[in-house]
Amino acid sequence: MAKNLVIVESPSKAKTIQRFLGSGYSVIASGGHVRDLPKSQLGIDVEGGTFDPKYITIRGKGEQLALLRKEVKKAGKIYLATDPDREGEAISWHLSSVFPDDAKKKCYRVTFNEITKNAVKEAMKSPRKIDMDIVDAQQARRVLDRLVGYLISPLLWKKIKRGLSAGRVQSVVLRIIADREDEIAAFVPEEYWSLEADIKTAGSKKPVVARYYGENGKKEDLKSGERVNIIKNYVEKNDFVVSDIKTGERVRKAPLPFTTSTLQQEASKALNFSTVKTMRVAQQLYEGVAVKGHGTIGLITYLRTDSTRISDEAHKACIEYVKENYGEAFAAKENNSGNGGKKIQDAHEAIRPTYIDITPASVKSELTNEQFRLYQLIWRRFVASRMAAAKYINSTITLKCGNYDFKTVSTKLDFEGFMSVYNEADDNESLDKKLFIPAPGEKMGRGEIRSEQHFTQPPAHFTEASMVKTMEELGIGRPSTYAPTISTLISRHYVSKEGKNLFITETGEAVNGIMKDYFSSIVKVDFTANMEMLLDGVEEGSVNWKEIVKNFYPDLNEAVKVAQEEIDKIKIADEVSDVQCDVCGRMMVIKYGPHGKFLGCPGFPECKNTKPFLEKTGVSCPKCGKELVIRRTRKGRRYYGCENYPECDFMSWSKPKEETTNS
Repeated sequence: MAKNLVIVESPSKAKTIQRFLGSGYSVIASGGHVRDLPKSQLGIDVEGGTFDPKYITIRGKGEQLALLRKEVKKAGKIYLATDPDREGEAISWHLSSVFPDDAKKKCYRVTFNEITKNAVKEAMKSPRKIDMDIVDAQQARRVLDRLVGYLISPLLWKKIKRGLSAGRVQSVVLRIIADREDEIAAFVPEEYWSLEADIKTAGSKKPVVARYYGENGKKEDLKSGERVNIIKNYVEKNDFVVSDIKTGERVRKAPLPFTTSTLQQEASKALNFSTVKTMRVAQQLYEGVAVKGHGTIGLITYLRTDSTRISDEAHKACIEYVKENYGEAFAAKENNSGNGGKKIQDAHEAIRPTYIDITPASVKSELTNEQFRLYQLIWRRFVASRMAAAKYINSTITLKCGNYDFKTVSTKLDFEGFMSVYNEADDNESLDKKLFIPAPGEKMGRGEIRSEQHFTQPPAHFTEASMVKTMEELGIGRPSTYAPTISTLISRHYVSKEGKNLFITETGEAVNGIMKDYFSSIVKVDFTANMEMLLDGVEEGSVNWKEIVKNFYPDLNEAVKVAQEEIDKIKIADEVSDVQCDVCGRMMVIKYGPHGKFLGCPGFPECKNTKPFLEKTGVSCPKCGKELVIRRTRKGRRYYGCENYPECDFMSWSKPKEETTNS
């Protein structure tokens, strides 16, 4: 009897599933996509107006396809078990498209949210046809991205340098990063002050810190040192009296289980993982890891999801685990999905462990360090999401010194709840072992009075975590595209990463400038978010994918023509600088390299001399008086340094405001 054939993407996934299905099945991997649009041409019928994509076999996949066709011929039934998302559905469709006609009749689609024995066997009982609505949503995205990339990229080659490329979603993200850089550069700090007093309490060696609130019950922001000194001089000579006491209970709800976005954000903050690293390690945990006593199993559910829904079965199993290991009081009373009517892309569950009783500690020796740390994060978050809220008791004390009001807040954890398992990486709440609750009207001892000058800070640079959060909030991209979009910007040197912060490079600024000047509609957030909604409509069967492309292409094509005409009018020649080549004496020209502008000798290749390009600012160096120039770090981050370096070592991340008299 012929074996049934199951086709998945990766060999590790194939190995895991083969063990579950046994000898009656043969499980092989396709290695991902087998067909795609050609690299050498647009590959879309725009001339005929059909917008049909012209797919070809991906180079290097011929041998694998031959093997698949051979296995397909002798198979009883063919189960296409690629990932349960748009990309997976499209891979299954492409695979079936290259099979012989008689084999296509034997093809069935199966999906599972987790690679466990039960999930796989249940999926095999409910095979279906390939969902062409989901396939068309993927085709639409691929075709739109190809049109943007292949029509706009040649303009970047002409205007800036060869090898650059434009992307539909990445261009919007690049603009968001560039706009943040502009906000930071234009930021003008404002002065403000803090004033606090140490309050001595009975029975405690450590004083309570009370912060200035205002005068006569009215809140006041301290803007000047003069005002601070007036208050400080009075407070240092007079007593504090307790004027008001407020106590109350505060509840902190358990966190929701991870989605792709929240996992990437928390892994960045807690583990210092890049978005790409998080997805790579999560993929390993999903596809299968060898665990003693279990064999090779998937440790987490599918990693690309924007849902926080949890199955009733998984919820009940976790609730029982919590009751047994922490006590009845720690278990949540209901299965709260937390989606709150929010539109989600698909029916996947949140990211959770597949077996709640496989604790991180029990598998630590069998996982790599990266796998263990990420699994532990996912496991703890899921368990915490099934637990009761934490409860605090707060005490807010108002102290008067004449007409001046100071406040101090004391917080005590009354019931740990989910916090016995999990705390978010940026949780730095200060807790007291004992609440400070004096008597009304009580005079308090006074310790040190401190004042400090501060300045408002500019908006923070984007990190990968905050960029993912912003993309999700604005509706740009989907769970499967967050990490690739950011990594593409970094790999193309449009954005550099220093520490956790993202900075636009000189090349990125040039690309963003052209996109804003000539393709402003494409880099608008609202336009891109609306396109994502249309793609969701295709997946739901309510929108025809070719109609989206037909409506998009004419405007794009017209914008390309206008940009082409305007760029053609500009003489594309190297800009001559005022710097003389110290090798051959020619005046050096400004050129673009992988990391931005540099000075090159026009006598190349006879003379190969190069120098860094230093853009003048018209601002005096505050240290030596010479002019500041724009410099770049090794990774492309912009800063301001003195032209007289190394004799003068002044540098600043922000541009000083004083202009030179001769600029």
